Amino acid sequence: MRNSKWTYLIILSVIWGTSFILIKKSLVGLTPFQLGALRTLITGFLLLIVGFKNIKSIEKGTWKWITLSGFLGSFFPAFLFAIAETEIDSAVASILNSLVPLNTILMGFAIFKIASTKRQIAGVIIGFIGTAILILKGAELNPNQNYLFAGYVILSTLMYAANVNIIKRYLQHVKPLTIAVGNYTTIIGPALIVLLFTDFFSSATFAKPELKMALVYVSILAFFGTAMAKVLFFKLVQLSTPVFASSVTYIMPLVALVWGLLDGEGFSLAQGFGSVFILIGVYLANRKKA
Repeated sequence: MRNSKWTYLIILSVIWGTSFILIKKSLVGLTPFQLGALRTLITGFLLLIVGFKNIKSIEKGTWKWITLSGFLGSFFPAFLFAIAETEIDSAVASILNSLVPLNTILMGFAIFKIASTKRQIAGVIIGFIGTAILILKGAELNPNQNYLFAGYVILSTLMYAANVNIIKRYLQHVKPLTIAVGNYTTIIGPALIVLLFTDFFSSATFAKPELKMALVYVSILAFFGTAMAKVLFFKLVQLSTPVFASSVTYIMPLVALVWGLLDGEGFSLAQGFGSVFILIGVYLANRKKA
C-alpha cells in the first residue's frame, strides 16, 4: 500500500508536468479558445462514458455548487492557461501553477474563515516573493514575451483555490468521480458554443498543416492530463492523505521544466531561485503543525 501511493504520486507528477508542454504544442495548430474548448469537450465525453450513471445521484440543491465548481475548476482555467502560454514558457506556467495551495489557504482564510497557522502565513509570503522573482527575471530573460500574461495563470490558481474551498465546504458528501462528471455535464454545452464561434469548422482551419498534430496533442492532454489524472488523483487521496496527495505540486514543475528545456525554453539561475522560493512556500503552507 505504501509503495502504491508513491507510484501514483510519480505517475501523476509526470502526467500533470507534461500537460504544460502539450498545451504549448497544441497551440501551434489551434487558437487558445479552440484548444480550451476541445480539451473540455474531449474530457467531458470521456468522463461521461465512464460515469454517466453517477449524475442521478446528485441532489437538486447540490447542482449549483457542482456548476460553480465546474466553471472555476475546469472551464475557465482551460482557456486561461492556453492564452497564457501564447506568451510565457510552459515551464514558467507550471511553476506559477504551484501557487494553488497558497491561494487556497489565503482564500480559505479571507472568504471561508478557515484558520491559518503562522507557518502557513510565512509560506504564503515566501511563495509570493518567489512568484515576483520568477516573473520579473523571466521578463528580463525573454524581452520578446509579454509576462503580463502570467496574470492569466495566477487568475487560474485563484479559481482552482476557490474550487477547492467550495468542494471542502459544500461538496464534501459527494463522491469525487461524481463531482468530476457533474462538472463536465455543466460545461460541455458552453465549451461547444465557444468552439462554434472560433471558426474551428472552417475550411481555413482544416487547411492548416499543423492541425493534425495539434489535435493529437490536445487529445492526449484531455485523456491523460485531465480525465485519467482526475481518476488517479482521487485514487491517490484514498490510498494516502490530502497532504501527501498535494505534494504532487512539488514534483510537477520539475517535470515541466525538463520538457521546457528540451524544447529550447530559456531558464535562468535567478528564475530557479524564485522557483525554489515558491516550492518552499508551498511546503510550509501544507505543513499541519503551527
